[in-house]
Amino acid sequence: MLDRITLSEGDIRKQEVDAIVNAANETLLRWGGVDGAIHRAAGRGLLEECRKLNGCATDGAKITGGYSLPCRWVIHTVGPVWKLGPVSEIGTRREDELLARCYRNSLTLTEQYKIRIIAFPAISTGAFFFLIDWAAKIAVSEVKQFLANHSSIDQVILVCLGQSAYQCYLKATEDIA
Repeated sequence: MLDRITLSEGDIRKQEVDAIVNAANETLLRWGGVDGAIHRAAGRGLLEECRKLNGCATDGAKITGGYSLPCRWVIHTVGPVWKLGPVSEIGTRREDELLARCYRNSLTLTEQYKIRIIAFPAISTGAFFFLIDWAAKIAVSEVKQFLANHSSIDQVILVCLGQSAYQCYLKATEDIA
């Protein structure tokens, strides 16, 4: 199933796939980072549709149209905010499980909507401060496990913004292989 996982360095908004995943906030309304970039590229229709969804819980996933993006669908998921604090508290707020569920819930929607090719950003690693190397392991592991049990998805593309993120995802893929 690792042959169905592809790493790409670049801009998720330019992926010519069936669906992209948006690393959103709980309101699903445009704010910054990946979410703001996706909203700007998709156009006003995306924001209008997101308003009707009444937000999304952390680890949840909701789907909308792609509007002006080169994809038919956008799956919005809300990753956990990495809580900075004393070393003894790092990772103790279920951040890893919440992030894993973002991938599972997004992939479940992919299957429900018969989406064959989907692209994910590095969820929670920007404005939500999740450690990129840890997030990469969770992402690759969850995608691999889902693909092992579901044959309806042809390709999952993990899109990395920058060479540093790409190297973290490459290492995670090699470690999990």
